[in-house]
Amino acid sequence: MTEVTYDYDVVVIGAGHAGTEAALAAARMGARTALLTTNLDTVGQMSCNPAIGGVGKGQIVREIDALGGAMGRAIDATGLQFRMLNCRKGPAMHSPRAQADKRLYQAEIKRIVEEQENLELRQEGVEELLVREGDRETEPPLVPGPSSPIPSIAGVRVRGGATYRAPTVVLTTGTFLQALMHTGEAKTAGGRAGEGTSAGISGALHRLGIRLERFKTGTPPRLNGRTIDYTACDLQPGDDAPQPFSFLTDELTQSQLPCHVTYTTPAVHDLIRANLERAPMYSGQINSSGPRYCPSIEDKVVRFADKQQHQLFLEPEGRNTREVYVNGVSTSLPRDVQDAMFRLIPGCERAQIMRYGYAVEYDYAPPDQLQPTLESKRVAGLFFAGQINGTTGYEEAGAQGLVAGANAALKVADREPLVLGRDEAYIGVLIDDLVTCGVDEPYRMFTSRAEYRLLLRQDNADRRLTPLAARCGLASAQREARLRAKLGQVDRVAHLLETVRYQGRSLSEQLRRPEVDWTAALAMAPAEAAAELAGAPADAVEQAIIDARYVGYVARQQTEVDRQRRLAEKRIPATFDYARITHLRHEAREKLARVQPTNLAQASRISGVTPADITLLMAHLGGGRRRSTADPSV
Repeated sequence: MTEVTYDYDVVVIGAGHAGTEAALAAARMGARTALLTTNLDTVGQMSCNPAIGGVGKGQIVREIDALGGAMGRAIDATGLQFRMLNCRKGPAMHSPRAQADKRLYQAEIKRIVEEQENLELRQEGVEELLVREGDRETEPPLVPGPSSPIPSIAGVRVRGGATYRAPTVVLTTGTFLQALMHTGEAKTAGGRAGEGTSAGISGALHRLGIRLERFKTGTPPRLNGRTIDYTACDLQPGDDAPQPFSFLTDELTQSQLPCHVTYTTPAVHDLIRANLERAPMYSGQINSSGPRYCPSIEDKVVRFADKQQHQLFLEPEGRNTREVYVNGVSTSLPRDVQDAMFRLIPGCERAQIMRYGYAVEYDYAPPDQLQPTLESKRVAGLFFAGQINGTTGYEEAGAQGLVAGANAALKVADREPLVLGRDEAYIGVLIDDLVTCGVDEPYRMFTSRAEYRLLLRQDNADRRLTPLAARCGLASAQREARLRAKLGQVDRVAHLLETVRYQGRSLSEQLRRPEVDWTAALAMAPAEAAAELAGAPADAVEQAIIDARYVGYVARQQTEVDRQRRLAEKRIPATFDYARITHLRHEAREKLARVQPTNLAQASRISGVTPADITLLMAHLGGGRRRSTADPSV
């Protein structure tokens, strides 16, 4: 039989939110890219919540868009309801969120993928990774020893025997690696209802010496909206003036659908307590960790035993379906218990369950095995992105996919990698947290994780990241032109605010007073200046106002950023031997050797590494009299 071989620069495995962004990024940068998925009908599928954005997550989506990604454009085109969360707080906390028509969103992502130059989408089941050791190409060997040379990825072999050769491969396998679904005592192999599991890739990774562990996630039941009594629920409308996610979207014109809110009751809690021994997480059937910040309804009842009710959100899944997602009741309880539970929830007493909730256990590769580029430390050219890195959420997955795909293309082109700093993007915070600290539960982004969140607002993502995207080849000429026009408008508004004065103070200074809003500031300006300011685009005005009001806070954060950058400039050689540093604590030595930080700033963020350890390490890196004579690489 003739062996069929295809040649690409980048091969992406998996076409979920990480895989599509990875493939699109690599292709935009000119790399010949193949996107392989076991089912073309599930490209970009929303496996769980039919929504994009949220607190911390909305900022990531804006950053993905600023870097040229697809997620923001897709949700703008297919959203059902748009809301800006935390509007009563400062601008650093403002977070966009949108309900999606999940089928239209999926179709829109697939369309974008299909229309991308340099990208081929194919239905293939990957069974093996191919690696190269020196001049020899092979399937993964047995676990290499510590002195073994690092192999390079050479491609993948798919079901049917065909081979895709590529010097870089991006793994975005989601929850499908040796996945097992649980509903009560029932167990089914699969990473998503109605779909199977992938076992071959886990074996290949193990043979390459890549550590795998298990996580658990869950999804709520879906109800038939026709059978819900919405009069017994609270209405939750969208914003009157909805804001788009993408910087390329001028205006959202589609009508918005309402969501509704209901609550559990003490009777629901009693029912769940009476059936805990049948819940896989409590019967011992599942032993892996799940997301603490998004607990199952069983966990909520146990952990918050004093609460009389828990909020549930009834969210439509599309314009042309009556299916409703019940946000807040993730569960793996048996079917009969799920049936009984909804009969006790106000508004849902007669609701028909269309899909039962379930939990999924799956393999993931702890991300402390990755470099900041998301490339494996064990296998050159092999990148990881999405839930395989121990994260959860479409937004976190898409962000990792974009960075991994971009770095795969940059590696092929022998160019400098894309590594975003913690002061540059939430995406930088996300990846640094993963590779520096690892995970002990599925990782989800929060605004509290970003120490420089005043700099990393959702409104200025394009100003922060689109110039960088343009240099890398990620941003289109259209996006660059729009940013230049916006920056010109922001500069013009800022100039007027600085030069127009009222009662001895500039309008910028006036806006720093809590009682002065934009309307009041316009009233202080002369007629000609007021007319020009009133006619400026809303996004330019927003940027100029925030810049004026928070200039002092931003300056203080920038001072801390500059201090951290000085630490980051102190590079740590890849061959640095921490075992040779006298007096370095055992825990610090072990964790530094495992993470292999690239600079002192990253080293200082490793859990268990103290300031005293960093001082000692800095002395050994500092040269002169304090240089370690035992380590010639320093």
